[in-house]
Amino acid sequence: MDTTQTLFETLNPPQRLLMGPGPINAYPRVHQALSQSLIGQYDPVMTGYMNQVQSLYRGVFETNNQQTFLVDGTARSGIEAVLVSILQPGDKVLIPVIGRFGHLLCEIAQRVGAEIKTIDVEWGQVCTAEQVETAIKQFQPKLLATVQGDTSTTMNQPLADIGEVCHRHGVLFYCDATASIAGNELKVDEWHLDAVSAGLQKCLGGPSGSSPVTLSDLCAEVINRRKHVEAGIKAAHHQEGVDCPIQSNYFDLAMIMDYWGPERLNHHTEATSMLYAARECARLFLEEGSNTVIARHKQAGDALAAGLAAMGLRLFGDQSTKMNNVLGVYIPDEVDGDTIRGELLNRFGIEIGTSFGPLHGKIWRIGTMGYNARQECVLTTLAALESILLKYRAKIAPGQAVAAAMEFYR
Repeated sequence: MDTTQTLFETLNPPQRLLMGPGPINAYPRVHQALSQSLIGQYDPVMTGYMNQVQSLYRGVFETNNQQTFLVDGTARSGIEAVLVSILQPGDKVLIPVIGRFGHLLCEIAQRVGAEIKTIDVEWGQVCTAEQVETAIKQFQPKLLATVQGDTSTTMNQPLADIGEVCHRHGVLFYCDATASIAGNELKVDEWHLDAVSAGLQKCLGGPSGSSPVTLSDLCAEVINRRKHVEAGIKAAHHQEGVDCPIQSNYFDLAMIMDYWGPERLNHHTEATSMLYAARECARLFLEEGSNTVIARHKQAGDALAAGLAAMGLRLFGDQSTKMNNVLGVYIPDEVDGDTIRGELLNRFGIEIGTSFGPLHGKIWRIGTMGYNARQECVLTTLAALESILLKYRAKIAPGQAVAAAMEFYR
């Protein structure tokens, strides 16, 4: 038997400019935070950092929610943790579907055993509060679950009026804000959001691997009615919930709330380096200021849109409801979209995105997020895309894109 083991080369990934719909290049300070020394999860310094993270993300979410913390895992872990912790088998959930990630919410809710009603919206459009209210009256759901910024369509779902409708009808309101948070306005308390989950790898400018979550007091109470404490750590003072236990152990938010709470009840080993990264992402956002960060994302997104339009390319979807940080653009008929993307990556080291489902092969998705929501990233991407399109004889207007984008950076 050959026991030779290939060790491969020392890790040395290429330098890329990530201008797709995410992940993106992390802020340098986040890289620095990731490299800090590991400490034990119950070290008082570590639990102090956990408390700091909770405070910082209350600022990011614009909430006073006590239950604000991290779920260890990618953004999808936060989505699944919220849905599996709120929804019991047979519960009704209403889901506006404005793109691929609305379908993901349906997928998870179906696996939980919930009864699902969708509001199906044409890709490139958003759902209205009137549609939601009509569906709530007919279906009477326990929960409305939606996506704020769906990168598959680049649309930004308005939430304020929907939150008012849910609040008035006594319906819990959950939002996946993975792709929108820190690049678009998000006011958790003001908009009556009961649960929000996010990720670091978009506008927050960090790596994928940690999901900030916030829960209203009402939502936390609903989840705690399903509380179950594991044998081996359960003590005499722990009380079981009255509803059926949450059907996942790792994503059990009742236990995770206890882990982040004063008791520090053991649940899992905290992902220390990711907590460092999440902490620095929040510090950067709050240090720059919410309004300033969002304005920077809008400036970059508008500059990119103007440059693409000046080049003669057609933008996808209702531009009045597009996200600040991701833009859809139709692929010219005379070129192959994947070939152009490959040339951009191999010649310029720039990554842009393809799309999903009915839009696959029809549009590119280009992001301006976090550390990459900067003038030089926008201009470099436009110049590189123009040169590759000209090489493949696309019918575009040369020499216009960069000049049009520069008008947004006077």
